[in-house]
Amino acid sequence: MNNYECLNPQQQEAVFCTEGPLLILAGAGSGKTRVLTHRIAYLIEEKGVKPWNIMAITFTNKAAGEMKERVGKTVSFGADSVWVSTFHSSCVRILRRHIDRIGYGTNFTIYDTDDSKAVVKEICKALNIDSKLYKERMLLSAISSAKNKNVTAEEYLENTEDSWNGKTIARVYKEYQSRLYKNNALDFDDLLMKTVELFEKCPQVLEYYQERFRYLMVDEYQDTNMVQFKFIRLLAQKYRNLCVVGDDDQSIYKFRGADIKNILGFEQEFPDARVIRLEQNYRSTQNILDAANEVIKNNTQRKEKTLWTGNENGKQVAFRQFMNAFEEAEYIAGEIQKKKREEGAGYKEFAVLYRTNAQSRLFEEKFLMANIPYRLVGGVNFYARKEIKDLLSYMKTVDNARDDLAVRRIINVPKRGIGAATLTKVAVYAQEHDTGFYDALKEDGLAAVVGRSYSKIRPFVDMIQRIRSQTEYLSVTEVLNQIIEETGYVRELELEDTEEARGRIENIDELITKAVTYDEEHEKGTLSEFLEEIALVSDIDSVDDSEDRVLLMTLHSAKGLEFPHVYMSGMEDGIFPSYLSIVSDDPMAVEEERRLCYVGITRAMKELTLTCAQQRMIRGETQYNRVSRFIREIPREMVDMGREIQEKKPKVDQIAVSNVYRQMKEAFHAQVFQPKQFKVTKADKLDYEVGDTVRHVKFGTGVVENIVEGGKDYEVTVNFERAGVKKMFAAFAKLKKI
Repeated sequence: MNNYECLNPQQQEAVFCTEGPLLILAGAGSGKTRVLTHRIAYLIEEKGVKPWNIMAITFTNKAAGEMKERVGKTVSFGADSVWVSTFHSSCVRILRRHIDRIGYGTNFTIYDTDDSKAVVKEICKALNIDSKLYKERMLLSAISSAKNKNVTAEEYLENTEDSWNGKTIARVYKEYQSRLYKNNALDFDDLLMKTVELFEKCPQVLEYYQERFRYLMVDEYQDTNMVQFKFIRLLAQKYRNLCVVGDDDQSIYKFRGADIKNILGFEQEFPDARVIRLEQNYRSTQNILDAANEVIKNNTQRKEKTLWTGNENGKQVAFRQFMNAFEEAEYIAGEIQKKKREEGAGYKEFAVLYRTNAQSRLFEEKFLMANIPYRLVGGVNFYARKEIKDLLSYMKTVDNARDDLAVRRIINVPKRGIGAATLTKVAVYAQEHDTGFYDALKEDGLAAVVGRSYSKIRPFVDMIQRIRSQTEYLSVTEVLNQIIEETGYVRELELEDTEEARGRIENIDELITKAVTYDEEHEKGTLSEFLEEIALVSDIDSVDDSEDRVLLMTLHSAKGLEFPHVYMSGMEDGIFPSYLSIVSDDPMAVEEERRLCYVGITRAMKELTLTCAQQRMIRGETQYNRVSRFIREIPREMVDMGREIQEKKPKVDQIAVSNVYRQMKEAFHAQVFQPKQFKVTKADKLDYEVGDTVRHVKFGTGVVENIVEGGKDYEVTVNFERAGVKKMFAAFAKLKKI
């Protein structure tokens, strides 16, 4: 039996409330996973609920895995029968069994972003849509947004009225869905949308799952979109035992379609709902929580709650301002090394958070120079690398030959002498005969169309058919190894004998390791399930807790994680909050940015450092931004301001420097014949040009970015490795070309 005395009074109340709709407002670090696992145990052990009648949904594989593990430790019997998974995984399991009811094959392929882009690119070409006006990314974003609201292509067209842009997007959307259907493929958004469609069109399927899942629990409810809300509401409408857990203050995924109204309006949707607030934080010090509370209270769209903790007060939140982003990155690298050296802290105890991925470059460079091991979360996904995508496309073709995209990707990889002209003829033949691309390759009638190329196509088809016929008794690893062997993919890379080829072989070895691990963990695993697992991997799922590395990641990626030491960098208006949110017509735009700041602050357990720079280079231009309004929202007495940006100099010296610079500017802009008090000797010609590397006696080495000739001198702009971008006059800079 479980000991529920270990829970605080609010947590106990949430665990013991089992019937009817329940909203648990769980502040950051308030032990919501603990509550959910004990609630599952209470339902099974005290209320006699069958484990298979319980469904718990969360957003990431990492969170689902952690919940499964905790349920296994907490529940004495039947833990394996509790359905714990992500939204997407749950929908895939349902669709694998029933999607044939709405016209798809149960062995459908799941398209990733690159696959979807390739389809949209083909559609734009076929429909003569200008790709300069309508970028693939923009079109996909519009389609994804529509799907998140459960809007079909036909409904989208009806809602566009007379908008030319809207009609163009609607045409692409309709053709996109048509091609996915033809390829027996779904994108990520379809997984939810098609499950809702299945439930609405097939009441008997819905009733089966309503009976199966009499008790529903949804984690991170503030991140749900409209189609996820419909999915949950349909499942819960019969027994209404729906428990949702979330924090409106951590709703940060509007750009993915998340709708904060789902959690704010829960009581309107379920008037008899009970609301329980979890405000005791077990993660952070009180000083960190005080800073978080002060920031988030400035939002208007939120449910009132105040985090507190029984932990110590801890250190004040630190704020450090630097001249430029180079100094900011250098300081953070130095602080990590210092804490490692003096306090014995492990590298994995540190995280550097920023608003955009582009900000990672300087940290990567400084960490490499300082020999600090790090992991970049959100970089190039392992499964997006060419060699991995190629082999996965072979596996997809073996599993689902209706996936034209996968077939076309690998039909000439490695090279078989099948050219673009031949592929076009095959595509035309397939269209004329109303069949799929791969099915066209199998037909004898194709020989008359493609001529001699048919002798190169036939061995490819025979190979795929041969491997397909063996999948029933081959493991995933054996299928992969057979593909590698029969295609000669690795042999070709070995013949290249280059560093890049060796790196690709290492990646393939890692894919084989993944397949072996999958086979060991899934005794009856299938090729479809393996490909499905890979398709649902997110960036954060790849974080290995055992690695002793500093994590570099965006604030969005950090949600759900915690670290003893957190550095939030780039805390400037225009960077964070972003410029677009500041100038947006939507007054809620800055509120979402403030929630993101709240998420960042509450990742810290012991120490939090907020940093900013007086000047920062963005898109090649130096910007000067104010300190972030979020920092200004924290009362001064709560913040350790540290030392000043630079040592204070005598007032006289400051005035002298200012006067000299002003005189130099006047000399630069003046006409040659005008007499000036400040004498500048202009060189006839500089011995360096734009793009040259130069050395300055104080600032070190840098690259010349611009040279402007004035009346009395040249104004030179140099991007220095350590000091950042500086503008100076050639006569005084005395730059030396290296």
